[in-house]
Amino acid sequence: MKHFEPSEFEFASEKLTVKQILKPVIYVLAALYFLVDAAFTAIARPISNWLARHVVLRRLRAWIRSLRPYPSLALFSVPVIMLEPVKPMAAYLAATGQMVSSVVTLIVGELLKLVLVERLFDLTRDKLMKIPAFAWVYTKFREAKAWLKATEAWKAIVTIAKTARQYASQMKKSAATAFRQP
Repeated sequence: MKHFEPSEFEFASEKLTVKQILKPVIYVLAALYFLVDAAFTAIARPISNWLARHVVLRRLRAWIRSLRPYPSLALFSVPVIMLEPVKPMAAYLAATGQMVSSVVTLIVGELLKLVLVERLFDLTRDKLMKIPAFAWVYTKFREAKAWLKATEAWKAIVTIAKTARQYASQMKKSAATAFRQP
């Protein structure tokens, strides 16, 4: 039987405590990330797809695709730089009691930023990946996202969201059936 020194035992109990503290934090972060990602992606992706098909923007797409890697990175950075001040502006509006304006500003700014960044990334991905630092950051981002999706918290949130969508769909069907009956 192994004899534990008090310092070893204290370290193990501290580690357990840290895990116990971090688990709910990870659940909350996963839930927030999932909700924000789902909400904004559900809105941003159709807008982005519409933009991709829009005839008027064909020349612009061709020009963007013709850019070299570093000009592509500069262009990719523009929506982030231009629209990042929306967050402090929304915070200011909220702090001054203008809640509706704050929420609308935040949602519109974030959607616009996501749509533009997604479209630009789609158009310039190959060029951006030629920049070693960008490729490294993107790889780390993908790894972090994969890690988050592999956590129990993420899986639980996905299950809850799927169940909620199914429940809402069933409620909608039953409401439609109730209205159709004479």
